[in-house]
Amino acid sequence: MFLSSISIWSTAAALLQVLGSLGIFLYGMKIMSEGVQKVAGDRMRAALSGMTGTRFRGVVTGFFTTTLVQSSSASTVLVISFVNAGLLTLMQAISVIMGANLGTTITAWIVALIGKFSVSKIALPMIGIGLPLFFVGKNKARNWGESAIGFGLVFLGLGLLKDSVPDLRGMLQTDPGTAHAIENIINMLGGHGFGSVLLFMSAGIMLTLLVQSSSAAMAITITCALNGWFGDVATDPMGVFRCSAAIVLGENIGTTVTAWLASTGASTNAKRAARAHFSFNVIGVVWCLVMFYPFTNLVWSLAGDLPAGLRSANKGMSSSEIAFATAIFHSTFNLANILLQVWFIPQIGRFVTWWVKDGKAGAREKLRYMGSSLVDIGELSLAEADSAIRKMADLTCEMFDGMIEVFKLPNEDLSSRVAELKQMEDTCDEMLHDITTYLIQCSTHEIGSGNATKITSNLRVVAELEEATDRIYRMVKVVQRKYEKGRDFSEIQHDELIASSTQVKMLLGVAKNSLVGIDGKTFECAHEIESRVDRLRKQNNKAAAKRMQEGSVVQTEMIFIDLNNHMEAVANHLLNVIQAGRREVRAD
Repeated sequence: MFLSSISIWSTAAALLQVLGSLGIFLYGMKIMSEGVQKVAGDRMRAALSGMTGTRFRGVVTGFFTTTLVQSSSASTVLVISFVNAGLLTLMQAISVIMGANLGTTITAWIVALIGKFSVSKIALPMIGIGLPLFFVGKNKARNWGESAIGFGLVFLGLGLLKDSVPDLRGMLQTDPGTAHAIENIINMLGGHGFGSVLLFMSAGIMLTLLVQSSSAAMAITITCALNGWFGDVATDPMGVFRCSAAIVLGENIGTTVTAWLASTGASTNAKRAARAHFSFNVIGVVWCLVMFYPFTNLVWSLAGDLPAGLRSANKGMSSSEIAFATAIFHSTFNLANILLQVWFIPQIGRFVTWWVKDGKAGAREKLRYMGSSLVDIGELSLAEADSAIRKMADLTCEMFDGMIEVFKLPNEDLSSRVAELKQMEDTCDEMLHDITTYLIQCSTHEIGSGNATKITSNLRVVAELEEATDRIYRMVKVVQRKYEKGRDFSEIQHDELIASSTQVKMLLGVAKNSLVGIDGKTFECAHEIESRVDRLRKQNNKAAAKRMQEGSVVQTEMIFIDLNNHMEAVANHLLNVIQAGRREVRAD
């Protein structure tokens, strides 16, 4: 009984050591990814949205993006987020996702290399370099320090994981009960020919779903192979390698779940991108299963040609070389899968379009924050908010044009147009809520100081745009009341209001363009336009007061003054939008 208790405690302690090592690896990957996003976030956003003109450029972009953030789940969720924002088309997204699958294979090579040198020679110096930068540095220097610390923790975690996973052969001497239990499980999965390949592949799917990271699942797989969990490397190296390869295939399916979950509640095209990721990986696994034995034989022969520095002095394949064979399989499989399917991106697009039907006509896509469960992408997710704000600005311009249309056509029945404008105003209210919630969620994640400032500005921008649309709709209601009461404006009144609206229209254009940047000259021009609107309001209201003294209809003049005041208020809100981008906010 006493010995049994000791065995249980030792097993629990060993399990906690493995989990702790895995935790250091995952936390390091998170820190490194977020640091890289802060250092290169703008360039990565530009690469994703601007360097995907052809399918091959999209593949390359996906590869390098995933290599930087070291998480295919994070980069795939980011791609789906960009599709949701309309920054990437479905076809572009499919090519980037293909490249992301290849980029994540870098982790397997890092794990394989761990066995060939002392990890502390890299991990601890990297943390040592990053620590002073992180605590003393500012902005970019601090972000570089964070990246270095994360990189060091990744290597440290992998090294600890390698040391923590017990050697099954050694366990036969120290803990034979647990060792035999593990052997029985492996033997139960093995010995069924091709059926065992499917069983190990299913284990790979479950492992990836459990740890929610294909990189972590890959690290566990290679580490277990290194320590004899899939059989004796000395007596059956090919069998051990094929077990690892089958698990890798399962991990390629399991990693698609993160993107699938992230697309829930997103736009139709975002859901299609997630289904494309799933379809691409499943099709790849299917053809690889059909060609499993000849394909693994090919990879085995490639592993046999490894450079001498990566080979063991012992005859035959060493456990270290099993790790490299698994890394080669992972990379070769994904590269071959890309080369086979990159030509059929349009067909994959048509298939997922058939799979995910279009939503209801006229339904507005909700803005929803998407993130990986392990790696925050708040730094890169701001592009989706920027896109939504531009849509809100477009809607504001459309509402103002609609108001002018209603004003200029007093003799036509425009009740349906007024209803449309009301719907636009309601949509802007909803967009204010969605974008504000989204930006707040982004701000709760790790972001750089520059983007923190941008979030503050954007929160003011959407608030001002919503206030502007409220004012525009109030003008529509005033114009509607004017017609219902039979209040006719004189030609002078009509021309004065049109002159003011022309200036506001100009300011709308400047405000819309300011969302992507504004120079000092244009900024000064915006101030001048708003000042002209203010002067026109004062002149027009003064003229209206004079006309009332001369016997003009008071109710008509009050409607005229009301429209003038609303016009100037819209101009104020638009100027606030422009100033928010320059960290200047005008008080109402």
